[in-house]
Amino acid sequence: MILNIAAYHFVPIDDPAALAGQVRALAEAGDLRGTVLVAGEGINIFLAGAESAIRVFLDALREDPRFAGIVVKESRSQAQPFGRLKVKVKKEIIAFRRDRSSPLEGRAPAVQPEDLERWIGQGHDDSGRKLLLLDTRNREEIEHGTFSGALTLPIDNFTDLPEALTPHRSALADAVVVSFCTGGIRCEKAALWMQAEGMDNVLQLEGGILGYFERVGGFGYDGRCFVFDERVALDAELKPLVDATE
Repeated sequence: MILNIAAYHFVPIDDPAALAGQVRALAEAGDLRGTVLVAGEGINIFLAGAESAIRVFLDALREDPRFAGIVVKESRSQAQPFGRLKVKVKKEIIAFRRDRSSPLEGRAPAVQPEDLERWIGQGHDDSGRKLLLLDTRNREEIEHGTFSGALTLPIDNFTDLPEALTPHRSALADAVVVSFCTGGIRCEKAALWMQAEGMDNVLQLEGGILGYFERVGGFGYDGRCFVFDERVALDAELKPLVDATE
């Protein structure tokens, strides 16, 4: 079995190129494949390989105090879902290009998967406010599945979200809005930006869809969750639609 990991961590990186070189060396030593993005704001990781090699990689990464608390989501597949290793230095580990959206300056409130499961069943949060789920992913991802009744936006790129959200602002005003994405990284920025725009009723789903699947299963979710590798999409048991071949 191949162990697949997805992780991100926002933390100031003074020398992204140096960190990228270190990460590449660690990944190559374990014959890991996938994509790692490094920027001045942190690191974003999608890697797969033998479990022992993944554990060695994570142990080494966490020896760096900046990444001691990195949270990792795991899934398994029969074959390697990535063709090669790519380690890149970027301006952002997830491009949004909006002011007042930096997770280095703060974090929007989050809702835990167990609480969201309960809210979905109730149709409202614990104070009685109407629940509205906001999908921050693009249309290609949404085609594979989303939470039942979620507000979805006709966007191709995450950077398009602010403009696409504008016509829906009034509909969001009287609800508790839970934003979600694949693993949580996009909502780290989107929820902050929405709060800065005056939407103080916005929360982010802790761990995203994959974290929800891992902790509570698929209650309230229709379909699968698109992932960025050859597995295509995962079901609520984190099993792939397509088990890639080497």
